Amino acid sequence: MTSDLSDLYQETIVDHSKRPRNKGALERPTHHAEGYNPLCGDRVTIEVKIEDGHITRLGFEGAGCAISTASASLLTEALRGKTPAEAEQTFNKFHDMLTQDGLPASDLGKLAVFSGVRQYPMRVKCATLAWHTLRAALRGEGKSVSTE
Repeated sequence: MTSDLSDLYQETIVDHSKRPRNKGALERPTHHAEGYNPLCGDRVTIEVKIEDGHITRLGFEGAGCAISTASASLLTEALRGKTPAEAEQTFNKFHDMLTQDGLPASDLGKLAVFSGVRQYPMRVKCATLAWHTLRAALRGEGKSVSTE
């Protein structure tokens, strides 16, 4: 990765961690779940509103490190307008990008900024916490999600 590209990626993560998008509770969500990363203490609640088979609103609340917060923020932007099945596919691509060497991140748009996290296995859980929590919400599991 070139230095300029690395700087851009870092800038995006910092921007979304300092100014998270869609942070706050939703009015009348149709789905929600809570997640916790006991390793570093990150906590997140994901709320989703689905109408006519599509995700129309996403919100999150909680406290966590810059990677965790930025990931939740970018998740809310990336999945709006998608079906739950499309959200699941995006989850799988995002998770695979972070856990498997050599997978392209090109079809993930802004989410590709997290591709460098793969080099820091302890931070992968920070980046995926909101995603695992979203998955539990969409599946109606109703239990608290843990990265452990």
